[in-house]
Amino acid sequence: MVGNKTSLIRVLLNGILKKCPNCSKGKIFSGYLNINKYCSHCNEHLSIYRTDDFGPWLSIVLAGHIVVPLVLSAEQTFAPPLWLQALIWIPFSLFVVLYLLPISKSICLAIMWRLKMKNQEIDDHV
Repeated sequence: MVGNKTSLIRVLLNGILKKCPNCSKGKIFSGYLNINKYCSHCNEHLSIYRTDDFGPWLSIVLAGHIVVPLVLSAEQTFAPPLWLQALIWIPFSLFVVLYLLPISKSICLAIMWRLKMKNQEIDDHV
């Protein structure tokens, strides 16, 4: 299962698990958001995929779909004061976005790998 023969579902699952899209075993990140240059297991070149702003965008969209219904439900059910809502929802929102950010970046990398969307500038210098 190498290259475009890998199913999209498998590639997305690898992205969610932050695993190499090629072998499903190596880790994509060496730190919180630092993409490994190569997979430690199969030596697939990972740093040639530029995820740029898609990861943060996806994280914010997903976090919004998680947080907003909770905020609305809490408001309708309990009607807490605004200061209490700010005290709860701002840190919770930040936590959700920061938790989803590496997953979103990994999903983006996996999709780009599947579609063979390499950064030509980096690929030419390797």
